[in-house]
Amino acid sequence: MSEHAHTVNAAVTGLSALPGAAQPFAAARAMTRFLNHDDIPFHALIEPAQDTARAELAGRTGRLVLIVHDWCMFNFNRHTSKHDRYIRSHETDSGYELGTALAVDAEDGRPLGPMEFRLRTAEGMLSTRLGGASSPPGHVDELDDVMAAAAGWRLGRTSVHVIDREADSVGHYRRWHAAGHRFVVRADRDRVVLHEGRECALAVVVAGLAGSFTAPRDARGQPEIVTIQAGTGAVHVAETEVVLHRPARRHTGERTAGGSKRQVEISGPPLRLRLVVTRVIDETGEVLAEWWLLTNLAAGDVDAATIGRWYSWRWAIESYHKLLKSSGMNAEQWQQESGEAFLRRLCVASMACLTVWHLQRDESPAAARLRAILVRLSGRQMRHGIESTAPALLAGLERLLAIDDLMRVADLDEILDLARRQLPRLFPDRSG
Repeated sequence: MSEHAHTVNAAVTGLSALPGAAQPFAAARAMTRFLNHDDIPFHALIEPAQDTARAELAGRTGRLVLIVHDWCMFNFNRHTSKHDRYIRSHETDSGYELGTALAVDAEDGRPLGPMEFRLRTAEGMLSTRLGGASSPPGHVDELDDVMAAAAGWRLGRTSVHVIDREADSVGHYRRWHAAGHRFVVRADRDRVVLHEGRECALAVVVAGLAGSFTAPRDARGQPEIVTIQAGTGAVHVAETEVVLHRPARRHTGERTAGGSKRQVEISGPPLRLRLVVTRVIDETGEVLAEWWLLTNLAAGDVDAATIGRWYSWRWAIESYHKLLKSSGMNAEQWQQESGEAFLRRLCVASMACLTVWHLQRDESPAAARLRAILVRLSGRQMRHGIESTAPALLAGLERLLAIDDLMRVADLDEILDLARRQLPRLFPDRSG
């Protein structure tokens, strides 16, 4: 993991060989043997991340934990040595598709770590779940088993599954509710529901809530403030009850004569859900975001403002995937030739990402001082008002690990003396 604690560019996609650990070629050979060793199970590699989440939750109050779900594609269209690439939509959209279940503290939005990875390849689904995972045709179908598996993660909290609008599906809502799973899902604007005994589009329901928005306040009497990708603003919420009454629709895998996907209707009992409409409004009055959220959580258990706040924290999983890809590990440039090796490396790299992620969110004075040191070591320039970024912390951590390793076998004064004699312009003598 220490050898992965660094940002990666397209030209150098391997691990960082620490000075005293091994020669670079030997380190690369060791990593290759590790990643391609069939006796190293995926579930063992995810356990450190799961243990970290359990330890974090054990030291905090609360009865709920958020499990945020999302998918991202690692495109390997030009990596022809990878013979198990999955073709998602067309020939040039090929690679490996990652599904992640990320644990997030329901009290303060602190990301705790990945609880499960699922990697779709042309040969099937690879999973960090003990016993593996099935390979259903669609993303949302994967979540039935993930939600069931969450009960075995021993987090000591009740899980609430937070998912983007891709999961807005009547059939899945009914199955999840019947199985006792709790969820918050962003609804599609075209959905038709029953509201106050009348069938109407969700947009009509939301329009009727225009005068009922409230601005919740925190324990200090201040407006609830959240930061999202578009900026920072105050939360405004309104809610009502809707009923999903129409049959669910499911693709059969066949196509009609016109070429469209054939669907069948599956009837089911009416399902009452809360519709929570959340707006994030900045100080100028501009609406930065608006989310229509459906949940089966009772109003007496969780208020509307909390539901909206939870969804705003869903962005954490996007940031995590970005750190694994272009902003940190640059995983789309990795040269491993199989999905199995790629997933093993992803588990190790994700722990390095998690290390700096937790450091970035640590509010202690010592953590703030260490972040400042790592940013300085990284050589990165921060935008005004930005203390640190995860990629900068990764870059600084690599250099700090190398310094620590070197200082175990060498004398700093001797090294600086050599540098002053051989590179006097870069290392001038400041003794006078």
